[in-house]
Order: sequence, then C-alpha cells, then structure tokens
Amino acid sequence: MAPVKSAAIKKSKFVIDCSAPANDKIFDVAAFEKYLHDRIKVDGRTNNLGEAVIIARADNKIIVQANIPFSKRYLKYLAKKFLKKNQVRDWLRVIASDKNTFQLRYFNIANDEEDEE
Repeated sequence: MAPVKSAAIKKSKFVIDCSAPANDKIFDVAAFEKYLHDRIKVDGRTNNLGEAVIIARADNKIIVQANIPFSKRYLKYLAKKFLKKNQVRDWLRVIASDKNTFQLRYFNIANDEEDEE
C-alpha cells in the first residue's frame, strides 16, 4: 500500500471589525463572539471547534483563525443572521474591506433622503 500524502494544512485568519456600532453602543461584541462559538460548525456539528477554529476578541474586533478549510462567506452568513436576530439588520451591513476582513457599517441613509427630495 502506498503511503498517504498529507495535505498541506491551510491556515486562514479572518477579522470582523465591529468598531463603529460597538462605539455607539448598539452592538454587543461579546454576544457576537458567543454566537460564533455556538454556531460555527466543524465536520457538520456545532460545539465541535476544538483546535480547528479559534475565536478571539481584541477591542471591538473578532479574530477567527482556522486550521481547516474555512469559508469567509460562512462568517458573513453568520454575521448577517446575528444582525437579523438582534433586529439591527435594517441599520447595519457586512462589507468586505479587504481579502480577510469584514466591517460592520451603517447604511448611508442621508444620501437616500436627499435623492427623494
């Protein structure tokens, strides 16, 4: 039998920046971190993070480090679900600011009101 080649472990690091809404006290970063701990699935099961996924908080940023193949899109999906659950989805949106970073930003409502007039 031929030896099994080990696949290179793809490590990925994603950052979710919640600074703007957290400074305005409409977003709870600690609750969002707990939500991610409870909801992220590894091998099809929740509460199975182990060493595969590490979630940390630094100020108003959440850092997700994965030692397994992990999708950035999955983090966006979970962030949008959390916003909807807390009824702030109408005011906040999740935007990719660079390759490994998301930001929570306010919708630009002032420009919409000027266009209506």
